[in-house]
Amino acid sequence: MTKVVIDTNVLLVANEQHADVSPDCIVTCTQRLLDIQKSDTVIIDDEFRIIGEYLHKTEPNQSKPNRPKGVGDVFLKWLLRNQGNSRHVESVHITEAATDHFAEFPDQSLQPVFDAPDRKFPAVANGHPDKPAILQAADCKWLDWWPALKHKGIKIEFLCPDDVCRFYGKKFPGKAVPDLP
Repeated sequence: MTKVVIDTNVLLVANEQHADVSPDCIVTCTQRLLDIQKSDTVIIDDEFRIIGEYLHKTEPNQSKPNRPKGVGDVFLKWLLRNQGNSRHVESVHITEAATDHFAEFPDQSLQPVFDAPDRKFPAVANGHPDKPAILQAADCKWLDWWPALKHKGIKIEFLCPDDVCRFYGKKFPGKAVPDLP
């Protein structure tokens, strides 16, 4: 049984709510969420920050109000149903010292340059005694951050390495794409 923290973009990719990802990335994220439901444990925070973001980002928006339920939506429903089942879901407490600034963030010097809404994921991973990996789909900025997080014991698992590298090249033209873990 593997323990994981899941970045919201994994659910969005599985829902086909992320522009420009490859079909392979969609398949990978979809399969990973299905596999997690069978045998893994998801680590969340005890104050609903992660689940709240999942709910906010996956809910149908004005432009597609009749969007059919995707794999990410089904996963979120499974997660909500299993919050009390420690075989599938564990929660940890993280201390918010200021808005989106956490005492448990593994590298305090990295925290100010880290996207504020994403800080909860490393804080939750670091706050758990097993230091579970963070699953990341397509947010290319994590390519700059993973080495410092790894140095502090937090592993990032890039589910869509080709996509994340392609996005990095587009977002930061002229800058070399960092190595993957």
